[in-house]
Amino acid sequence: MAEVLVYVDHVDGAVRKPTLELLTLARRVGEPVAVALGAGAEATAATLAEHGAVKVLTADAPEFADYLVVPKVDALQAAYEAVSPAAVLVPSSAEGKEIAARLAVRIKSGIITDAVDLEAGDEGPVATQSAFAASYTTKSRVSSGTPVITVKPNSSAVEAAPAAGAVEALAVSFSEKATGTKVVSRTPRESTGRPDLTEAAIVVSGGRGVNGAENFSIIEALADSLGAAVGASRAAVDAGWYPHSNQVGQTGKSVSPQLYIASGISGAIQHRAGMQTSKTIVAINKDAEAPIFDLVDYGVVGDLFDVVPALTDEVNSRKG
Repeated sequence: MAEVLVYVDHVDGAVRKPTLELLTLARRVGEPVAVALGAGAEATAATLAEHGAVKVLTADAPEFADYLVVPKVDALQAAYEAVSPAAVLVPSSAEGKEIAARLAVRIKSGIITDAVDLEAGDEGPVATQSAFAASYTTKSRVSSGTPVITVKPNSSAVEAAPAAGAVEALAVSFSEKATGTKVVSRTPRESTGRPDLTEAAIVVSGGRGVNGAENFSIIEALADSLGAAVGASRAAVDAGWYPHSNQVGQTGKSVSPQLYIASGISGAIQHRAGMQTSKTIVAINKDAEAPIFDLVDYGVVGDLFDVVPALTDEVNSRKG
């Protein structure tokens, strides 16, 4: 069976969930070979093997931490040349998509971004994508070269499938451009204790109907009761009620959680573009004619200031 390269997103050896999803998808089209780079790369091996990696290629060098993107592209290209894979899978983060695009240019291959599913085809892997603000679904395959495919987080359930996970050192020669952009400082992001918005299994979002920054506390309370991330519509962000980093929509972040709860959000196309692929959508809005209700699996017509706290209390009582 052909091998499939999977780029590993990890933090000091802790593998992030989107990578485990990639391993699940990779097994549909071949044998996953993971590529882990930077500090803690070897520490990822046990987790990767547990989820199907037959081999783990590792490399560590100061360049991966001290410079932006290009050293990682150099390493992934080295892995590509060593393995000759049937496909290369990369998480659809901002950095992941840049790495994938640069690799595709180098190896003269086609690229598919933001796939939400992957299956084997007679002429190579077939990727499913959402188009036109998720109003349509398309199936695509790369017709030239080795497919480079980025996959959205939460596109697949994580499935354990123990494999050998043999660790091999990856020899990397860095290009002249690898040191072109140096990282001069880092500021740790303040932790809220909540999951990352793009990776969360549950997202609770507030919009114009929240009617003020001080009222986002009820959205946060529901999110915390569910172990969810907090999102916001563009209207709420533009009003200064919540940070732009939490904006869900066409000009914000795209999310695809198992459960999306929209509170006080009308459902404009700008917002729908960022959350329409969520598996289950629940809306709370006092306007029964709000466009969001055309999209949802479950809708509650009511004042969010009554409904959301009641829902939070119910969740907490059941947990208790």
